[in-house]
Amino acid sequence: MSLTVSTELLDRARAGEIDDAAFIACVRDSLPYAWSVISGLAEQRGRSGAEFAGNEVPPPDEAARGQLLRCLASDAMRGALERHFGVRLAFQNCHRVAAFHPAATEAYDEFVTPRAQILNQKPELVDC
Repeated sequence: MSLTVSTELLDRARAGEIDDAAFIACVRDSLPYAWSVISGLAEQRGRSGAEFAGNEVPPPDEAARGQLLRCLASDAMRGALERHFGVRLAFQNCHRVAAFHPAATEAYDEFVTPRAQILNQKPELVDC
């Protein structure tokens, strides 16, 4: 399961829409490793003023790897995180996550190319 959803939040969702704040809190609490990577990248990008900040550190274990995969594979989670942090997220594999300034189109477009994906491959990451 991707998220640990409280009964209260589930009831709210059944009754109608839930706001981003409630959804973001659920993601943060359910996927703490993914949250820490993405929030750290957003903070680093904002502090540096760079077009993007990228993570190149593999997750410490399979549970952490799974959190990143689940978080970034979900359009709802990715979209909510992008709105919350004011960034555009991109993902190449089990660990290569980047947070882009929304206007950094050239850097983003390069990051998501097949070439960039191929160049990011390493033998030690074959299992991710």
